Amino acid sequence: MKTKLIILASAVSFLAACSGNQKPVDLTENKSSANKKYEIGNITEKALSSYARLPGKFKPFNEVNLFPKANGFVKQIFVDRGSQVSKGQLLLTLEAPEMESALQAANSRYLQAQETANASKEKYNRLKQAAAEPGSVSPLDLDNALSRMKSDLAIANSEKSNMESVRTMQGYLRIYAPFDGVIVQRNVSPGALVAPGKATDQPMLTLLDTRKLRLEVAIPENYVDKVDLKQAVKFTFNAMAGVEHTAKISRSANALTSMRSEAIEIDVLNKDGQLKPGMYGEAKIPMLSGANSLLVPNTAIVRSTEREYVIVVKDGKAKLVDVKEGLAGKEDTEVFGALTANDRIVLNAGDDIKDGDPIQ
Repeated sequence: MKTKLIILASAVSFLAACSGNQKPVDLTENKSSANKKYEIGNITEKALSSYARLPGKFKPFNEVNLFPKANGFVKQIFVDRGSQVSKGQLLLTLEAPEMESALQAANSRYLQAQETANASKEKYNRLKQAAAEPGSVSPLDLDNALSRMKSDLAIANSEKSNMESVRTMQGYLRIYAPFDGVIVQRNVSPGALVAPGKATDQPMLTLLDTRKLRLEVAIPENYVDKVDLKQAVKFTFNAMAGVEHTAKISRSANALTSMRSEAIEIDVLNKDGQLKPGMYGEAKIPMLSGANSLLVPNTAIVRSTEREYVIVVKDGKAKLVDVKEGLAGKEDTEVFGALTANDRIVLNAGDDIKDGDPIQ
């Protein structure tokens, strides 16, 4: 028994001695960017293609939503969706019985006021003739007659204006086409009650002028000052593959939208009616000659959900510079930011490099 205790004590002493001399092994790798070499390149500056390919959308040259100008019921509709109409053509009529009664009442008041004015005028003329005999008519009576004639004439003119106003309102019950075009929406039927409303309300009819269309193209902010407004634009349509059209830029908005782009429009004649509003196409927008851009290799741009940037090497340290992308090619991408030509950048960049890290 004493021998077993001695052997056990010796084993415990041996294990304690071994554990005291053993040190922990560091299995982690040294990931410091100072020990890692990166491929460095330069930002280049050169002219890109003479045009930019941008999407465009057709819009009608003229478009109007027709709303009623007065309360009434739809009496007759002479057009439907797809109807070709001419300027001044009657599209629909409304009926409002109370408006006809108002016109008759206004006409009656005008006739009454006109008769009164005629009687006052006749009385004044007679007094004026009688006043030719001295002492037959007092000057006061003649002045009163003149004032009464002018007052009755003013009332008659007022009633005439009121009658014409009611007649104009009655003319609002007939809706005419303001220009040549095609009806693309019809939202009412005979018997429907309509009333003047807001622009957000549903219109009775929608009329489009499709003989000439506007191809609207949004120019990104970075290209606004590079567009050549004098050269012709070539464009194609998704629905008419292989057919290329040419036209000049008709107008530009000269202002940026909330999407940081400027709208330009190209007028396109639609003689055969094959082009439809809402069709999409692609336009080759000409650029001014000599307009240079900064280009970086595609692998040099670091993209995240929050930002896009390139890593500039300055004094041996990394500097993260935010950029906006422009035209992209197979190898290079146009960028905009606080960069200059020949700046040294990390080519195969990643988000593991932080601002201020040493770069070899």
